[in-house]
Amino acid sequence: MDTTDLPANILDPDCPSRVIFQRIGDKWASLVVQVLADGPIRFSELRKMVHVVTPKVLTQTLRTLERDGLITRTVHAQVPPRVDYELTELGASLLEPLNLLRLWAEDHVPSILKARDAYDDAHDEALIGG
Repeated sequence: MDTTDLPANILDPDCPSRVIFQRIGDKWASLVVQVLADGPIRFSELRKMVHVVTPKVLTQTLRTLERDGLITRTVHAQVPPRVDYELTELGASLLEPLNLLRLWAEDHVPSILKARDAYDDAHDEALIGG
């Protein structure tokens, strides 16, 4: 039976949608997609914009996104060689949901930090015996 004919169910551990969901949720993948929203970019510029990612991890992330059809990699025949990365149409379709998630995260930072502090304070008191 062809698994592409089965309905997607992210709660099913054998469903490919779960792997895709995890990949998109990866911190580097989602940042790379958002950086590429403005158009093609070279590896070195991409790395500067994403910041603390290592070259090895960025390379792995880019290969995975390319394999999934979310980005393209274009090698320009020049010296030194130039490689550009760009979102595909499929990759660009991720921008709207990622932007919504980004806005939610940025809007809720104060509430989440306050909740963390309250949680940590409560657990610190419990450890001390308060």
